[in-house]
Amino acid sequence: MPTRIPPPSRPATSSTSRSTEAEAKSSQPASSPKGAGARGPAVKDFFDDVRRTRGAEARRAPPDHGPTGRELVRKDGSLVAELPRATAVPMPTQPSSRPGMGAIPYDGGSTFRVWAPNAQRVQVAGDFSNWESVELQREPSGNFSLDVPGAKAGEQYQYVIQGKHGDWRWKGDPRANDVTNSTGNSVIVDHKSYEWKHDWEFKMPAWNEAVIYEMHVGTFNDSPGWGPGNWQSAIDKLDHLKDLGINVVELMPSAEFAADFSWGYNPAFPNAPESAYGSPEDLKRFVDEAHKRGIGVVMDVVYNHLGPSDLPHWDFDGETYGKGGSYFYTDWRAKTPWGDTRPDYGRPEVRDYLRDNAMMWLRDYHMDGLRLDATKEIRQASGADNPQGWQLLRDINDAVNREFPQKIIIAEDLGNEGGLTHPDGANFDSQWDSNFVHPVRTALTAFSDAERDMNAVARAIGFKYNGNATQRVIYTESHDEVANGKQRLPSEVGGWDSGGYHAKKRSLIGAALTMTSPGIPMLFQGQEFLEDGHFQDGDPLDWQKKESFAGINQAYTDLIKLRRNWNDNTAGLRGENVNVHHVNNDDKVIAFHRWDKGGPGDDTIVVVNFGGKQLSNYELGLPSDGTWKVRYNSDWQGYSGDFGNAQSFDVGGKWHGKDGLPASGSLNNLGPYSVVILSRDK
Repeated sequence: MPTRIPPPSRPATSSTSRSTEAEAKSSQPASSPKGAGARGPAVKDFFDDVRRTRGAEARRAPPDHGPTGRELVRKDGSLVAELPRATAVPMPTQPSSRPGMGAIPYDGGSTFRVWAPNAQRVQVAGDFSNWESVELQREPSGNFSLDVPGAKAGEQYQYVIQGKHGDWRWKGDPRANDVTNSTGNSVIVDHKSYEWKHDWEFKMPAWNEAVIYEMHVGTFNDSPGWGPGNWQSAIDKLDHLKDLGINVVELMPSAEFAADFSWGYNPAFPNAPESAYGSPEDLKRFVDEAHKRGIGVVMDVVYNHLGPSDLPHWDFDGETYGKGGSYFYTDWRAKTPWGDTRPDYGRPEVRDYLRDNAMMWLRDYHMDGLRLDATKEIRQASGADNPQGWQLLRDINDAVNREFPQKIIIAEDLGNEGGLTHPDGANFDSQWDSNFVHPVRTALTAFSDAERDMNAVARAIGFKYNGNATQRVIYTESHDEVANGKQRLPSEVGGWDSGGYHAKKRSLIGAALTMTSPGIPMLFQGQEFLEDGHFQDGDPLDWQKKESFAGINQAYTDLIKLRRNWNDNTAGLRGENVNVHHVNNDDKVIAFHRWDKGGPGDDTIVVVNFGGKQLSNYELGLPSDGTWKVRYNSDWQGYSGDFGNAQSFDVGGKWHGKDGLPASGSLNNLGPYSVVILSRDK
């Protein structure tokens, strides 16, 4: 019978099982009363059996063990295992006076501090103690802490906790900054050791200049088979994004989740980057390389639920309150669409835990912002308003604004709630806007031209939250809009012919509206080269499409350059102002005026033909007279050989009012399913 647990080797991989967002959110935690969640690493972690034995079986151990003796575990009266004895290395006998939570290296050792308000005792065991237990000291706050000499960055550890009722369990650190995998050991990380090389070169763009690219690291640049893509493979494609004109990348959740393949919306260790993608230093290198190319990085974080599987938080300290314990609501508010694991936002310690997680990404990984997933499930519980969730959202934004006012915080709520981005509400900088994506996609995917509603599109273009254009993020594709029973626009439009004429034409209309309407534009990965089908976490982007549809990629590049005013002649696309002045529901044409301060080089007119007919000598209103030059014509055959190449010449404006504007002009040709963008030279 061993007297201590030998140190396990760090597995090379964790799990090859695959999970979609819906699958990941459908099961309960492994120790939940409602059943076990999905687990099963390909390389079995030594501690899995240990935890099972000392978690499930140790509950029968007597509750009156001495403070330094061997903690005997009995099953049916016979000795089956033995908890590690206290190490012989001299240890402090007082709690740590150093600040911080988790495992924090200092010169000569590491501080361990963990919140376990119902625990009788907490120990830590790891490489630094030859996996013999070291007793942590109780603090009045419900924390246990100790300065452990010799514990250094890179070493693995776990907590050994005697619960409220005397039972013992091995637990990963809920605040672990690295883990071997979602069922493995926690790892000490020294965030100060990484040497940032390009961080000083980067400045986050103003919100009205940002163009976001949503990226899923596991599928962004990978080959079918083996493991998912990783930080290095994503770095290899950053030059593509720079050339495209992207200046902000929004990462789908990349905190440690169950299995290696996932959308990421099932976080098990929120503070630890996903081990299948690489190490914490690999993630920092990705951010560094993005900054080198003028690209900011926003991390998607999940605070509306945890897990639901592989959670160290579940029954962490021996008091479940009939559900999951101290970290979670244990009444009707526990229930979410993805399991009964909604954090208890009413506990200050839990709010601190989530707020600290948000600040960690910004401080330690130099992220340029955050996107909070499903905030409607934070500010509400089972459809009822939850003031404690509102308080969490406000706390996070207040903390970020105090320390990092230049960093963007985005809500994904989709509940049309203006209070999210109002200064007197949750005070987010922006939010994903369902008022844009749904009417626009409906118009683009309608079976016949007659079904396309230009009035609905006009409302989508002109909508703002609290009168502020940048308070919304607009898009036609996102991870949610191209899965969960839906597909990418080329497939929704073209069906089996997702690379055909209609798929290219109408998806480009969507891209043009995204880049020219008020709001912060966003693309989903691969959209720029007509990626089709629906998004899956095990199906990588087909980068050969970038060559097959090089013209489409160029069309997106040209649109982004206009949006960012690279040629100093479309400044209005970055402005606050919009006037949808021309709505022709018979011919399916819409036109709108964008401007910042107005005048040459600023005023921009966008004309969109949602119909299948080419229109000639088309009259529409203009803000002024003069020569309105064609800056973009999506019917150009340079974008695709099967386009009609309807030549739209510059428009001569004259002082003859139309559409409520003081001037007007005639566009000689407007191709079918096409967009023409006009502006005047300075």
